[in-house]
Amino acid sequence: MLSITKSMLIERISMRYPALSSKDVELAVKAIFDRMSHQLVGGGRIELRGFGSFSLHNRRARIGRNPKTGNSVVLDSKAVPHFKPGKELREAVNTAFLESKK
Repeated sequence: MLSITKSMLIERISMRYPALSSKDVELAVKAIFDRMSHQLVGGGRIELRGFGSFSLHNRRARIGRNPKTGNSVVLDSKAVPHFKPGKELREAVNTAFLESKK
């Protein structure tokens, strides 16, 4: 499975746009992620056309189970970040997936 870290993202953007300093790219990437986090923490929604949207889903309180002991545990309600891919991203991922199966 391929993955990318924030530092790898900064490095790749810096290589693609050599006119930008690595420090400027790092500040921009951090600013974007900070703003996105702030928006979600405030209960807002983020929509990036062609990519997808981020929102919060509320999970109700429930009774769970401790996997080690098997005892019942009360789990409080909570809000969890949720990503919904946009149509273009879904189609691109699906096309790449189907191509990899050939």
